[in-house]
Amino acid sequence: MELYHNSMSVCSQKVRLVLREKHLRPAEHNLNLRAGDSTRAEYLKLNPNGVVPTLVDRGAVIVESTVICEYLEDAYPDPPMRPKDMVQRAAMRIWTQRVDTGLHAACGVISFAVAFRRQLLEQPAEAIEQYIASKPIPEMRENIRQTLKLGVQAPQVASAVKTYDRIIGLMADQLDHTPWLAGNEYSLADVALLPYACRLEHLAMSWMWDHRATVARWLERCRTRSNYVGIADYLDEHYLALMRESGESARPALEAVLGT
Repeated sequence: MELYHNSMSVCSQKVRLVLREKHLRPAEHNLNLRAGDSTRAEYLKLNPNGVVPTLVDRGAVIVESTVICEYLEDAYPDPPMRPKDMVQRAAMRIWTQRVDTGLHAACGVISFAVAFRRQLLEQPAEAIEQYIASKPIPEMRENIRQTLKLGVQAPQVASAVKTYDRIIGLMADQLDHTPWLAGNEYSLADVALLPYACRLEHLAMSWMWDHRATVARWLERCRTRSNYVGIADYLDEHYLALMRESGESARPALEAVLGT
């Protein structure tokens, strides 16, 4: 088994949480995304989308983090990470769908506008243009240009913050009644949302659940689990410092979006 991933990638964190929960230790290839490792020809043969993570298991190549997590549950069912109850299992999949249909994109917008934009602006103009040109979708290229210019004032940032706030609200509503997102059992639902909550915390945005105590308690429960090393052991202090400092500076503008 081999895992192509990135230390701070939220999607890679999801997969590592499942791997550690199941006591699986693949050979790891940590890709430097800033250096373009994921768009090199040899990697694109494995994952034509040029993103991480990619899992290779017994010769089979599995891509897309949600699919990889489900694959690992099917191939290595002990310990189980899907609820036994069919209704709770459906709830688990709704949570993973929320990540894939909105939260992941919102996380990318906020992370770039608050922190990683600063890194890119330090590069020569030619390098910035190369980075923008590498994005295959015209809308994505335009959004990057807008965000480079406007930072957290870029129009797509407000929408992303509201998406995050809505999902955190849904998490709080559920966690008011059950210890885990899909019910009484830790599951792939918690794995799916945990990296995105951690990203907000790293961006000094945990104020988003200041009035949602059950979310904070859920996060602490997640941290006490042995598989949390799938996140904790890979944190890069250089990036953490950048995100923390940038998030603190951006807080007034981001709070204004929500009227707080």
